[in-house]
Amino acid sequence: MRVPTAIPMLVLTAALMACVSDRHDPVSPSLATDAVVPTGITASTSGPATPPFNDEIILRDVTGAGGFGHVKFRHPKDEDRIVNLDTWVRDLEPNTSYQLQRATDANVNDDCTGTNWLTLGKGTVPQSITTDWRGTGREDLSRNLGTTAIGSTFDIHFRVIDQTTHAVVLESACYQFVVIQ
Repeated sequence: MRVPTAIPMLVLTAALMACVSDRHDPVSPSLATDAVVPTGITASTSGPATPPFNDEIILRDVTGAGGFGHVKFRHPKDEDRIVNLDTWVRDLEPNTSYQLQRATDANVNDDCTGTNWLTLGKGTVPQSITTDWRGTGREDLSRNLGTTAIGSTFDIHFRVIDQTTHAVVLESACYQFVVIQ
């Protein structure tokens, strides 16, 4: 039986490549010295070094019905100081309107004792989160922090309430937040 000539050539090429010493190892620390660092990027332009200024807020069911929610809390570093609150809920009552609320306290200790509940929306206008026939809803909300001092730090927690009955259906744990610009 005759062996095709391509197989021995492939084996010989692989053996020779294994002996080359100037190849870059993709996990080698030496690559850091070869990396090109873009100019114009400094620590001062990339945002504050001390988070938290962005959070992933998890909303857990408090009724036993199995609901769930998530708030993608994003605070871009800009002059406007607007927090974006991409909010979605699931497994809630179908075709029902809910509202997202937050409470804060200035005693930053991971123990959210604030009861200053504020209904969130689009800027200062409260906005409902209405579920579809499956009990899922989504809303892009926002909050302007223009009157809050830069560097203010506080504990913050969230809840979702039924818009009609004001019954709490979802709650978050305690998070910390710092106002940036």
